[in-house]
Amino acid sequence: MSSHSAVLFFSNNYAIWTNKLLQKHQLDCRIIPVPRHLSSDCGYCVRIDTALRDQVVSLIESKQIEYDRVATLS
Repeated sequence: MSSHSAVLFFSNNYAIWTNKLLQKHQLDCRIIPVPRHLSSDCGYCVRIDTALRDQVVSLIESKQIEYDRVATLS
């Protein structure tokens, strides 16, 4: 079983843009509601495989998409 992380954003638009960007680069991702145990200003986050964390963060930052943080999902 692989572990997952959630990329948290400040708005729903950033979550949607990131999901489309990651899909375009054929990276496995999924928009999900932010889990209750995580705090965020946005209601949605993008779930990614934790192994892809560095690659995803690098891609997001290269496109200047604002994000809050990346948190590990349990």
